[in-house]
Amino acid sequence: MARDSTPPSTPGSSPAPSSSSPFRTPSSSRPGSNQRRRGGGGGRGQRRRTTPTSNSSPGYYATPPPNVAPSPAPSPALTPSYDGDEAPPSSEGGDMDSNPPMLVWGTNISVQDVSDAILRFLKNFRSSPSDFEGKYIRIIDQTLELEGHSLNIDGQDMFDYDQDLYVKMVRYPLEVLAIFDMVVMELVNKKKPLYDKHIQTRVFNLRSSVNMRDLNPSDIEKMVSVKGMIIRCSSIIPEIKEACFRCLICGHFSDLIPIDRGRINEPPRCAREECLAMNSMTLVHNRCRFADKQIVRLQETPDAIPEGGTPHTVSLLMHDKLVDAGKPGDRVEVTGIYRAMSVRVGSTQRTVKSLFKTYIDCLHLKKTDKSRMQAEDPMEQDVNGVDAASSRGFVDDIPLDYEDKVEQLKELSKQPDIYDRLSRSLAPSIWELEDVKKGLLCQLFGGHALKLPSGANFRGDINILLVGDPGTSKSQLLQYIHKLSPRGIYTSGRGSSAVGLTAYVSKDPETGETVLESGALVLSDKGICCIDEFDKMSDSARSMLHEVMEQQTVSIAKAGIIASLNARTSVLACANPSGSRYNPRLSVIENIHLPPTLLSRFDLIYLILDKADERTDKRLARHIVALHYENPETQLQDALDLPTLTAYVSYARRHIHPQITDEAADDLITGYVEMRRRGNFPGSSKKVITATPRQIESVIRLSEALARMRFSEWK
Repeated sequence: MARDSTPPSTPGSSPAPSSSSPFRTPSSSRPGSNQRRRGGGGGRGQRRRTTPTSNSSPGYYATPPPNVAPSPAPSPALTPSYDGDEAPPSSEGGDMDSNPPMLVWGTNISVQDVSDAILRFLKNFRSSPSDFEGKYIRIIDQTLELEGHSLNIDGQDMFDYDQDLYVKMVRYPLEVLAIFDMVVMELVNKKKPLYDKHIQTRVFNLRSSVNMRDLNPSDIEKMVSVKGMIIRCSSIIPEIKEACFRCLICGHFSDLIPIDRGRINEPPRCAREECLAMNSMTLVHNRCRFADKQIVRLQETPDAIPEGGTPHTVSLLMHDKLVDAGKPGDRVEVTGIYRAMSVRVGSTQRTVKSLFKTYIDCLHLKKTDKSRMQAEDPMEQDVNGVDAASSRGFVDDIPLDYEDKVEQLKELSKQPDIYDRLSRSLAPSIWELEDVKKGLLCQLFGGHALKLPSGANFRGDINILLVGDPGTSKSQLLQYIHKLSPRGIYTSGRGSSAVGLTAYVSKDPETGETVLESGALVLSDKGICCIDEFDKMSDSARSMLHEVMEQQTVSIAKAGIIASLNARTSVLACANPSGSRYNPRLSVIENIHLPPTLLSRFDLIYLILDKADERTDKRLARHIVALHYENPETQLQDALDLPTLTAYVSYARRHIHPQITDEAADDLITGYVEMRRRGNFPGSSKKVITATPRQIESVIRLSEALARMRFSEWK
């Protein structure tokens, strides 16, 4: 996406939305007509000035686009089906028999019928028959009370109430959304006449979601919903909306001139009667009106990539309140309008290429990385009524059963065996390894990051290393934790380079500028980065982990870019001993064979050995065979289901921040001194360092995680 996403003016382009109404311009699906669309006209915010007029001209095209049927002669419009709810008489359009209906150009959609259907939907839709007031009337009241800028409309609600309206919304989103905005503003003006903010309609939760690789030209100018992971966000781009000019001769300021088809027409003459100088106007930047814009790159999630395929990417165009709603590493579901933009052969030429650049003009963004294992997390709702899509102006309903779920979790935390129940619920298909599961559970809950007034930071993330023989379920544990954690990247040591883990500099093929691409550890910020085959990493890649695991930052100085990126992530690594199997003749340090500087940064190190024992082998074999035969006797009792476990972890991480007690402080000091004393063997001249200050910090973090499991404010 170019820095200036405004499509160039081409022959055959239609007027911008700011200068004409969408109801008298063709609703074509060809790419060349995108200059009047939302991306070319400076965003959806300009639809607020479009007002249908009954005496509108047939349009600016002499003939309709080739793939759009011409508008029929004035006739009674097609009336949508309303599930038994008869259409009330129009309150504004007059007698429909005397005046012909106004149609959207190129379609048989009547503006008055769509407006009536939208009004009925907003007033009459109820979540349950017992509701006294309509759902969206209540949301509009909340929006007015909180002075919001947008109204979220659930596409599933619209389909349940009026399927015909839903189909029109998906097929012709620009025109129907313009009508939707006007109907909403009419309701707002009746409720609060002095409300000066424009409320935009944002549709989400469409009935079907399309994969990025399945987007094709037939989807252009239609509403689509895609899922993916954000890999890059541009800086905020100021997009001009209205320009102000000043005369260089007399200093006279002109009126604000709106954008027209992506261009600002400079006044040829000074408007002052005493001056009337020709070609003397200059742009005054600080008096112009600008809007925020951001270009986001979205990549396919690994589960949507077919066998042998590489991930596809698509560009998103964010406007106004959607800017910075998502950050790199977030898994999101985006609802927007699939658009095409013409590309010039050269920056100084008006000739355009035959290929068009596609992007999605974003209407709504919803974070979906809370339900990584197809389990909805009921605790990931903002209690203050702000939608999870963004914390900047999206009003939504507060979950009705939120308090009940919190009470259930608090009752669960009071059980004496909650620690064992949680560990049994973690990866139930993996046999035993109870100690390892308890450590991984502590990593999921995490500690509390501490920042002192002096500026010193102490990390709260727990790093774990699993070292063991082949076939001891290390990689399966990593895969399970990766899917359960809210954010995170799964990578392998052999296929990871130093820049792939941290950050690398590349050249943007669209703008030609040098940009900084985030690596796996930066994308895992506030999550867990799982690294498999840790022992097979190159030394240069492993050395990049030193700063990340302790300071939790990534420092970059490349190609003139000097930056320090946040990498507040927990590292879960698994490795094989040197020689691929554990050698009992060697010491533990010689078996692990990792640098001491790296080993000291791990809070927990587990040795998982595969010992030959007939009794243990028989139990393990019975468990594995039972998994394939789905024997109900192997199901664990008193284990929590996945949604409950996810809700329990997310609530504890968000609301429980334990404080250390005096007794716990004394025990920690005593235990640390005892660990240090063990290195002083009596009669030995060699002193062995058995613990460092990092170990006491690790014990503090683990105690905080254990307190969070009990929902305790003290540790």
